[in-house]
Amino acid sequence: MPRDRQARLATFAVFFVQGLTFSTLLTQVAALQRKHGLDDGQLTLLLLVVPVIAGVGSVVAGQVAARWGSRFMLLYVQPLACAAVAFSGWAASVPVLVAALVLFGLGLGGVDAGMNMQGTAVERRYARPVMTGFHALWSLAAVIGAAWASNAAGLGLDLGPAFTVVMIPAAVISLAANRWLFGPAEEHVETAVDTGPVTIPWRPILPLCLAMAFLYVGDASVSNFGSVYFDQALAAEAWLAPWALGAYQATTFIVRVGGDAAVSRFGPATIVRAGGLVAALGFLLIVVAPNEAAAIAGFALTGVGLSVVAPQSFSAAGRLDPAGTGVAIARVNMFNYVGFIVGAALVGGIGDAAGFQAAFLAPLILAGGIVVLARGFASPVRLPRADGRATGRNR
Repeated sequence: MPRDRQARLATFAVFFVQGLTFSTLLTQVAALQRKHGLDDGQLTLLLLVVPVIAGVGSVVAGQVAARWGSRFMLLYVQPLACAAVAFSGWAASVPVLVAALVLFGLGLGGVDAGMNMQGTAVERRYARPVMTGFHALWSLAAVIGAAWASNAAGLGLDLGPAFTVVMIPAAVISLAANRWLFGPAEEHVETAVDTGPVTIPWRPILPLCLAMAFLYVGDASVSNFGSVYFDQALAAEAWLAPWALGAYQATTFIVRVGGDAAVSRFGPATIVRAGGLVAALGFLLIVVAPNEAAAIAGFALTGVGLSVVAPQSFSAAGRLDPAGTGVAIARVNMFNYVGFIVGAALVGGIGDAAGFQAAFLAPLILAGGIVVLARGFASPVRLPRADGRATGRNR
């Protein structure tokens, strides 16, 4: 099997495990809230633990990857994330749950950074857009996680067994795929091409960072409070609650399957601008939804719009870092957690004060901000090949 294809398949596996891990935990937020008797304010504070610690994990990941490569880091942090999810299901008290979420946050931040470093390295070797495909598989895995959560809730399965039965095979897949990921000599172009000192200015990266933050305010509102929205705003049955995230990730997956071809045809700026508009419409439908069917449609429409922003942010960051140092990706990834922190605090605070239907007005407004920032994705930087030559021009 050609080396580039081998690494691409391994990167698909890492994205798949991350999506499954993330969804398995966050589709059960409402169940964790009921199990531990948390009010909405306590839940919001608890959910803030994950992105804050994930930000720390991302910073550490950038340092480790710069020295030893992202493959070395992923070997340890992805199984850690899987173990943390299982641990959270068995947690018998809030302090134990907090400890599990701290471990999950560290793993989440490390894997998010590492898998996108691998993805941009693969994209560089292929010299064409492939990043959206990785994120598509992440979304498919998240749908699988939501489906399992729904079935487990319907069967009355306790959270510990429900989490563990998914996380054991996920950890095995991660460990098996790790040996085929790119090593440092393949991932870091400067080991083969002398590019001199690398200086990456903030100015061209800032629109990508802000768009990422706005995206993840919306994503956090769905991931953290989608099931709570169904439980409190709509008084839906327990088996329906996981399908806030499930519908969101299902349409995210469908759009991302064809995303790379759409980016090649229309350019990332156009795709991101259209995505912001569609996401705003989806959040509007969530705010005014009279019943569960309308709400699921709103979450699905939101997934259509937001699906394109993260992969294009990482892809554009990779083009601004032709030496493959991971600096630009680490900066963009940090705003992932800024968005999660703001999203958890903002949406949770509004939901506690005015109800969770009104809370989704915040991500609606910020989705409009993505439309304004889309021009920052139209970078004139050429996509570099592994041999250092440029090919094509991003529109």
